[in-house]
Amino acid sequence: MLLSFVIVACNSTKKDANKENKIVENTTYSSFGDTISTLDYLSSNDALSNYNALKLGDTINFKFNANIKEVCSKKGCWMTLSAGNNDETIMVRFKDYGFFMPLDAAGKEVIVAGKAFVNEVSVADLKHYAEDAGKSSEEIANITEPAMEFAFEANGVLLKK
Repeated sequence: MLLSFVIVACNSTKKDANKENKIVENTTYSSFGDTISTLDYLSSNDALSNYNALKLGDTINFKFNANIKEVCSKKGCWMTLSAGNNDETIMVRFKDYGFFMPLDAAGKEVIVAGKAFVNEVSVADLKHYAEDAGKSSEEIANITEPAMEFAFEANGVLLKK
């Protein structure tokens, strides 16, 4: 009788393990940083509306989805996202430099959660980002003034597979 119980218990464990594996295989997102859900996020248009209401020094926490325009070509340590229906972009960096995006992620959809703010970017930083993005030396040399940017510090990212 004891042997029967052990055999049944082992078979039950095996079935449960298989069930968990199937759930993982059906996942449609790769997760980076903190675990975030696919629920209750803003569209990129709504995110842009939130940014337009911010002033330099303001911050707001939210989660939104967008398409990746560009990823740092050296390490994946930043990305730019499309904002709304126009050419606006959002510069995303990762909290505490704690995670990176795949270098081939441009063009894919993401959900990001974290802190949004408006930032003034120095000429030196703009040149650094242009270099990381693989811009030509001529394009980098043409950067002569600081720029205001929509910035986002992501604590979690879901990358659609």
